[in-house]
Formats: sequence, C-alpha cells, structure tokens
Amino acid sequence: MEPAAPVGPARAAAIKLSEAMGAVLQDPRRQRRLVLVIVCIALFLDNMLYMVIVPIVPDYIAHMQKAGRNTPSTEASTLQPSTPANGGANMGNTSESPKAETESEDVKIGVLFASKAILQLLVNPLSGPFIDRMSYDVPLLIGLGVLFASTLLFAFAEDYATLFAARSLQGLGSAFADTSGIAMIADKYPEEPERSRALGVALAFISFGSLVAPPFGGFLYEFAGKHVPFLVLAAVSLFDALLLLVVAKPFSAATRARANLPVGTPIHRLMLDPYIAVVAGALTTCNIPLAFLEPTIATWMEHTMAASEWETGMAWLPAFVPHVLGVYLTVRLAARYPHLQWLYGALGLAVIGASSCVVPACRSFAPLVVSLCGLCFGIALVDTALLPTLAFLVDVRHVSVYGSVYAIADISYSVAYALGPIVAGHIVHSLGFAQLSLGMGLANLLYAPVLLLLRNVGLLRRSRSERDVLLDEPPQGLYDAVRLRERPVSDPDGAPQSPSGPFDECEDVYNNYYTRS
Repeated sequence: MEPAAPVGPARAAAIKLSEAMGAVLQDPRRQRRLVLVIVCIALFLDNMLYMVIVPIVPDYIAHMQKAGRNTPSTEASTLQPSTPANGGANMGNTSESPKAETESEDVKIGVLFASKAILQLLVNPLSGPFIDRMSYDVPLLIGLGVLFASTLLFAFAEDYATLFAARSLQGLGSAFADTSGIAMIADKYPEEPERSRALGVALAFISFGSLVAPPFGGFLYEFAGKHVPFLVLAAVSLFDALLLLVVAKPFSAATRARANLPVGTPIHRLMLDPYIAVVAGALTTCNIPLAFLEPTIATWMEHTMAASEWETGMAWLPAFVPHVLGVYLTVRLAARYPHLQWLYGALGLAVIGASSCVVPACRSFAPLVVSLCGLCFGIALVDTALLPTLAFLVDVRHVSVYGSVYAIADISYSVAYALGPIVAGHIVHSLGFAQLSLGMGLANLLYAPVLLLLRNVGLLRRSRSERDVLLDEPPQGLYDAVRLRERPVSDPDGAPQSPSGPFDECEDVYNNYYTRS
C-alpha cells in the first residue's frame, strides 16, 4: 500500500490542471487569445519554412550536382584518352561548362523557390470557398498537417525532384493554414481597434519568421546537418496542431454546431468588388520589391560593394525592427483615426517606392541596410492598414465570412512571390539591377494615389448583426449580416441616402450583376 501513496497528490495536481485549462477554455476572451497564439505560431512556422531554405538549398543542390557529375566524368576520361585533337575540345568544354552549370543551378533554385507560391496561387481560389463552408479550425488543422508532412519530406529529400515535391506541398499547406488563420483572427476579433491590433501581432510574427529563418537554417545546416532545421520545424508544426485540437476542439459536436456559418459571398463576386480589387492591387504592388530583391540583391552586393557572405546574410535582419515599429504605429493611428486607413496604406506605398529607388545608389553596407529598413517599414504600413480593411469591406458590403476575401489577399501575395524568383533574375540580366529597382519604386509611387478611391470606406458602418436579432445567444466573433447599410446621409427631401464614393458610377452595374447571379 505504501508505493501507492504518491499517486494521490499527482492525480490531484492533474485534476487541478485539467480544471484550470477547462476554465481558461470556457472564458471566450482567454480562448480567443489562445487562438491568436495558435495562428501566430502557424504563420511564423510557414514563413520560417519559406525562408529557411535560402542558405541551405543553393549549397545542397551544388553538392548534389557535383556528386552526380564525378562518376560519369571519371568514366569518360578512362574510356577516351586525351589527344591533341580532343584535348583542345576538352579545354573548350571546361571553359564553357562552369557558366552553363551556374545558369542551370540558378534556374533550378528559382523554380524551387517559386513552386511554393505558384501552387499556393492555384489552390487559393479553391481553399477560400472551402474555408467559408467548413469554418476556420478544420482547414487550419489540415494546413498544419500538410506543413508537417512537407517539412519531413524536405528533411529527408535526397534529390531535386523530392525537394520540388516538398516545396510544392508546402504551398498547398500554406493555402489552407495562412488563409484560415488570418480569417479566424478577423472572425474572433470583430471590433476595432482589437481586430487591427490582433492582425498586427500576426504580421509581426510573419516578419519575425521571415527574417530569423535564414540565420537559423544556416547555423543548423552548418553545424548539425540538413535534417535538423526541418525536424525542429516539423516538431513546432506538430505541437501547434495538437494545441489547436485542445483549444478549438474542431471535431466536437458543439463546435460543429457553432460553425454553421452563413453562406459566404462567392470569391469571384468578391473579386468584382472595386474596393477589394484596389486593396488586392496594393498588396501585390507593395510586396513586389521584397519578392524581387530577395533573390537578386546578394549577387548585386557582391559585385557592387564586394560584400562578404556574412554581410549578404545580415542585410535583411535589422529590417525586423522598423517592420514591428510600422505595425505598432499603424495600429495606434488606426485606433485613433480609423477612417484614415487608406492614408496609412498610401504613405506606406510612397515609402516603399522611395526606398526601392534609393537601393541602387547605395555603395556601402550601412546605407543599404537603411534602405531595406525603409522598405520593410512601408510594407508594414500597407499590410497593417489594408488587411483589416478587407474584413471591414466584407462586413459592410457582403456576408461576414472571411475565408474567400483573405484567399484573395493570399493570391495577391502569391503573385509577387511566384514571379520574383523566376522573373527577377532575367530582368537583372537583360536590363540591370538599377532599372529593376527603379521600376518597382515607380510602380509603388504611382499606385499610392489609387488608394484615394478608398477614402470613403471609413464612412461605412455595420448594421445590427442578424445573429443578435434571431438568436438568444450573443455573437461570438461573427457578424451574420446579409446586407449591411452605409451610414445614412439625408438628401434634400430628408430621405436617408448613402454617402457618395468614387465607385458610384459602377455600383449599379455591380449590384445588377450581383442580383442576376
């Protein structure tokens, strides 16, 4: 009987821990904070996986090509003795082969980097409606499971085809995890300024994952081998999936009963909304400089300022601080002046354009770091201002279901990152790095005034949620409005009228199409 004595306190402690966790999960405010933590880990993980291969893949592919080249070349040299006739030919081949091999490696690396965004771009039009129909927790769990599988596949890949399959599989997981995660935040935090603050925290984790991944991957690859960084990230994805199962209980009957979302607006109709189209164009434009500079700036630094590998690897790391500062500043300004979100986005585009134009003029490391910091600061302004605007537009102009609208946002990002690794190198070789940077800067400067078309979005407001009207329970992070009104303005006869906007001329066409469909 004596050995059984310690079991009592241990069981009591376990019961107390279970009761404490149950109390936390019963509190809606604490539960949504845990959901925010889960989503932030998922976004951090996805961006770690996107950037962790930067220092690993080029060296690994070079080693694979060397290993595959050694045996055939040795056999050829033994079968064909050197003569004066073929010796000159062999010398000519050796002078041409390094350049051809380098170009072949660059193409393979570019395609490998872009494959994730390309598949993400193809899947998002399907994942958005799927998320609208299935709620947010199940697609997030699916995305984390696919990311776990792709990470393990990357860890044990031994050839280029397996690397390509793992990278593409990661794009499939991202199409579900990223979109459902951001949509879940918008759903759990329906009011401003809490929504902007929560989305700002998520953007900070995205930035942190992107910037810390290259040094993390390079260090572990150098001292522990290729498998270790991917196994660590696979463990993080598994932990996040288990935490989601505990907190959200996506397969429980109560959760499935609460997840009966109203029928969301189809994604093709959201794409026809002129306000959403303006926001999507801004998200693509602001991310093009980052997507195009990442694969080209290291080579430009080596040729222009004789930068070392350490400098090329550290050039982006200081940009994390201004990115977080931009997120914080935009959240604070949006809380005080919520009707000026369009202005914060326009200022961000102007900062991005100016920073991109300055990059080619930098001839030393310090000015280049300042320019890249300005670039990331501007991206933070645009993303933090416009991502909540997408959810707000869905609230006031459509049905408050967010999967499809954030799939459109993910498509906007994917367009930039699908083109960058493939197109940027060709532009640099044909036109030059300076022309590439100036063109991207000019595009951002020209797009900034377009956001003036969003200036009346702040005049829109939500009507009372249908859930409040039809149900006894209060809304839990979901506005079930079918058609929400704009803030009334009286006409000369005293009848209420919606405020005028820049798209009034096309609004009737849009509404007629919406009614016919």
